[in-house]
Amino acid sequence: MTAETGERVTDAELAARFTRDPELFTEVHDRYFTAVYRYVAGRLGAGAAEDIAAETFLVAFDRRGTFDPDRGTLRVWLFGIATNLLARHRRAEARHYRALARVGPPGAVESHESRVVAAVAARGLRPRLAAALARLSVGERDVLLLVALGQLGYEEVAVALGISAGTVGSRLSRARRKLDAILTKETPDD
Repeated sequence: MTAETGERVTDAELAARFTRDPELFTEVHDRYFTAVYRYVAGRLGAGAAEDIAAETFLVAFDRRGTFDPDRGTLRVWLFGIATNLLARHRRAEARHYRALARVGPPGAVESHESRVVAAVAARGLRPRLAAALARLSVGERDVLLLVALGQLGYEEVAVALGISAGTVGSRLSRARRKLDAILTKETPDD
């Protein structure tokens, strides 16, 4: 919804308007910050999520004139920017998953924000899964986590990463096979 009219506008309408009136970009932030934050928190943890999510919107604001609604929605564009920013943090991400694998499940969570992030990012993120994620290639991990944490469809992931939908499908399939093989191999027999 726009503050002045109270009616929901499409991404394309919003983009056309915020290029003329940059103050409208706050609506983009209000509309998509939580989704971007959850995606980043799931990849790097709550500590870096605020910074990366904020940087995503700073980059998007600076590049708002380049948004092309024919290539996808604002949400997909923002996830693409966030994923590119995460590329700078890939080593930290892999260390994060290796550390989770060594430490085990998270302990008691103090703040409400931490509980929300834990519920979204750590739901099912057990040590073996964290170790398995660290073993995926960068491309496989990007696709898998955009689908799982970002809840993007194949076409949206393709647009966000600048690859074909077929590549998304093959990377996702490969990632799932690898995870299955790793997790099945590491599951103790009862």
